[in-house]
Amino acid sequence: MSMRPRTGSGEQLELFRALRGDLAPRDAQDLMAYPFFSLAKTHRTTPIDFTAGDVTIRVEAVPEHGMATIWDADVLIWAASQLVEARDAGLTTSRLMAATPYEILTFIGRGTSLRDYLRLKAAFDRLQSTTVLTSLHQRSERRLHRFSWINEWTQLDRGPGRPGGIQMILPDWFYRAIVEGALVLTIDKAYFALTGGLERWLYRLVRKHCGRQRSGWRFDFRHLHVKSGSLSPFRRFAFELRDIIRRQPLPGYTLFVEVEASGRVLLAFEPACGKPAGGFVLSGTQPDVTSGTAPACHRERKSSLSHGQKRQIGAPNLESNLDRSNFRGAPLWKTSPQQPLKSGSRGIREDADPSALSRPRALEVRSPATSRPVPPKPEGAS
Repeated sequence: MSMRPRTGSGEQLELFRALRGDLAPRDAQDLMAYPFFSLAKTHRTTPIDFTAGDVTIRVEAVPEHGMATIWDADVLIWAASQLVEARDAGLTTSRLMAATPYEILTFIGRGTSLRDYLRLKAAFDRLQSTTVLTSLHQRSERRLHRFSWINEWTQLDRGPGRPGGIQMILPDWFYRAIVEGALVLTIDKAYFALTGGLERWLYRLVRKHCGRQRSGWRFDFRHLHVKSGSLSPFRRFAFELRDIIRRQPLPGYTLFVEVEASGRVLLAFEPACGKPAGGFVLSGTQPDVTSGTAPACHRERKSSLSHGQKRQIGAPNLESNLDRSNFRGAPLWKTSPQQPLKSGSRGIREDADPSALSRPRALEVRSPATSRPVPPKPEGAS
């Protein structure tokens, strides 16, 4: 007999049974844009506190289970995919969902052994015990909504070593964003094969902001550090970012490092047009990118990043849902082998002489293969 539990507000929930078939994975945009999960597999109880404009987020964990991780969030991707598929098919959806561990595990690319099942149970415990306090989707910035990623869940065991079904109740905040707000994006199934917490978070951020825009997007390294909610020191975080850029693991996107005139380092990304020749690209250049046996794919020069163009540097993009990135259009130095740009140089003051922007400087580019500086060619060299 189907469960029809009542919520605290007296709402009676109908049971929604998981759909079968090859469903496209969908992710909630809010979960892609903001720091809601731990990026480490280690036990974390330190809260996440994030503020950007009118958006405030605080994520808390209990010592017994620790904070829900970005791998645990795969369960929410499964739930969002089920709800969107049912809604588009004209079926009735509900916050009360039922599925088997096998259905969930195979969808998110996991194994189906007893060990995988026990890990899934641990993920449900973390999702249920982690609490979120946020102003997102509230009518007033002074109004905060507190919830857990799973209100409650039930396991139906068939006996020792024979896992049964799982029933869960999703929070109203998440359910409304998926079904009523349609705030979802389709993601690549290869996402589930990403093993690192930072690269998983980075893919979701890139997918949310860049989408399939040909012009791409860019973020300041330090802003990304804050936005990730990571406990790693900034130097370690930047090192891991550069390693991801060198490896290029994100499906469908190519990553670059760009350096502004002020010395600020940006992570740039755009839809991949073939196999990248290298992770580090000098801003303003027009590299050729080979794509296997296909003809060479040329990335167009970004006019907003051309040399010598004097444009005002925008404020850091702290607002996740803006239509454009403030980092676009930042000025760059003209390159010259005479004055190499020193790492750690201080930024440009707002009252600095604008003519100083045209002084020739050189940008240091690191080779992705050796991680050593590539010296500029001497004057007159071909």
